[in-house]
Amino acid sequence: MQCVTVTHLRKDLFALLHYVLYFNEPVKVRTKNGNAVIISEDDYNTLMTMLYTSSVPYMRKTIIEGLHTPLSDCVSENEVSW
Repeated sequence: MQCVTVTHLRKDLFALLHYVLYFNEPVKVRTKNGNAVIISEDDYNTLMTMLYTSSVPYMRKTIIEGLHTPLSDCVSENEVSW
């Protein structure tokens, strides 16, 4: 993650926004009062979806079960032939 001062952000705002969008990489902005992070709208939407999904108990349980399921158990006998 690139880290810049608020002065640098003001000077190069367009270039930093282009960096965030083009490389899909957040930028940390340091200020005297604390730090902020600039992320793309796509990353923000993904984070909000993940937070919502993980807040639904049944969805969270299903995802955790899926993570512990071996890949061999996930292959269907009725595979699609292209």
